[in-house]
Amino acid sequence: MTAQLKPSDTVPTPTAAPAPTLAAVKEKQQAAWASGDYAVVGTTLQIVGEQLCETLDLRSGSKVLDVAAGNGNATLAAARRFCSVTSTDYVESLLNKSRERAAAEHLDVAFQIADAEALPFDEGSFDAVLSTFGVMFTPDQAKAAAELSRVCRSGGRIALANWTPPGFIGQVFKTIGKHIPPAPGMRSPALWGTREALEDLFGDTAASIELTPRLFNFRYHSADHFMEVFRTYYGPIHKAFLALGDAGGALDTDLRALLDRFNVATDGTLVVPSEYVEVVIRKA
Repeated sequence: MTAQLKPSDTVPTPTAAPAPTLAAVKEKQQAAWASGDYAVVGTTLQIVGEQLCETLDLRSGSKVLDVAAGNGNATLAAARRFCSVTSTDYVESLLNKSRERAAAEHLDVAFQIADAEALPFDEGSFDAVLSTFGVMFTPDQAKAAAELSRVCRSGGRIALANWTPPGFIGQVFKTIGKHIPPAPGMRSPALWGTREALEDLFGDTAASIELTPRLFNFRYHSADHFMEVFRTYYGPIHKAFLALGDAGGALDTDLRALLDRFNVATDGTLVVPSEYVEVVIRKA
């Protein structure tokens, strides 16, 4: 007698796709930042690194680490103040851009490929640890914060420049998320621009946490010029449009509406103030 087959014997039961691991997310992020040429955008942010070093009142000879340094804005600012600077990033092409800039100014900087979540330095190695719009993008935020604290000496300072949720770039992240939802479990990088998240991340390792709201003005010929630059060179936007393909028109429309809302120029050009917080954490 032939056995009767149940439907489950012939048709596999559908299973939910596994959620991407943080390692997989990090790999995608690394590819995103390596795409385009972030240095084209990053170089315009140089004033942020200069301001951060002035806020810290860095002194010559201080041992400084720049984490997720990109093309080296904070790196160069610290080196111009005759600090002993080590510049790190996990995207080699960005470090090479920073190396070229340092060489052009005859600045002595040590460059090293490194993951912000697993820094290859001993505990308490640095007087100051910096990151401008860099470490905030790590997938494992708690691990990255722990690493910043670990390599900073007791009494030393961790200084960050982080975009805020309500600011222009924070709203850009939110807009992209409407079209390409973030991976499950991922926290917004803009949380690094809030006191609550910073206190949660640094906890007992911080003797004090000071936040100073600041504005960076994106200045471009027009909204068209901004979109051309960011679609071509800014990794997250570049990758988002590639992923959306023909459906990218809606994202383009939403980003242009955001530019129009934030633009304060009245002469036909584009001036978009973007809020960020300057963070100084004194290590306990």
